[in-house]
Amino acid sequence: MTDIRELLLSRIRDVTDYPEPGVTFKDITPLLADPAAFTALTDTLAEIAGRTGATKVVGLEARGFILGAPVAVRAGLGFIPVRKAGKLPGATLSQAYDLEYGSAEIEVHAEDLGGNDRILIVDDVLATGGTAEAAIRLIHRAGAEVAGVAVLMELGFLGGRGRLEPALDGAPLEALLQV
Repeated sequence: MTDIRELLLSRIRDVTDYPEPGVTFKDITPLLADPAAFTALTDTLAEIAGRTGATKVVGLEARGFILGAPVAVRAGLGFIPVRKAGKLPGATLSQAYDLEYGSAEIEVHAEDLGGNDRILIVDDVLATGGTAEAAIRLIHRAGAEVAGVAVLMELGFLGGRGRLEPALDGAPLEALLQV
C-alpha cells in the first residue's frame, strides 16, 4: 500500500491560494491524466468495494462521479450518482445539510436503491463530512445499507471522520491518503 500512496501523492498538485487566499487546494487532475495512477486508484477502490461486500457504488457530485463510476465497473457493480438538488429528472429523495456558511441539498433516485443493497460511497476528498453524512442519510432513507465510505484523501484537520463515524454505525471509512 505504501507504493500506491507514493504514486498517488506524486500525482496530486498543491495549488496555493485557491479558491481563496490562505487555502491550499489539492488538485487531482494530474492523477486523473496519468493512466497508471488512475488505474491504480480505481483498482484499490474496487478492492475496498469487494471487501465491504458492496452491491452498488454511490458517487458524490462531482469528482465522486469521476472516481466512483470506474470503480463500479471494475468491481462489477452498479453506479448511483448522488447529485445536487434539481439535477435529477423524476422522483427523488433529497437531504439537506449544513455547510460552514449556509446549507445545501443532495438528491438520489430512490428506485435505484433497495433493501438488499449494500452501498459503498466514493468521493475524492473527505473534508468536514457534511456531504458524505447527508449521503448516508439518503441511503438509509431509501432502505439500503451503507457498506462503507472510501475516499482518495482525508483532510484530517477538518474533522470529517469524527462527524461520519456515528452515522456509519460501524461501517468502515477508508482514506487512501491522509493530509
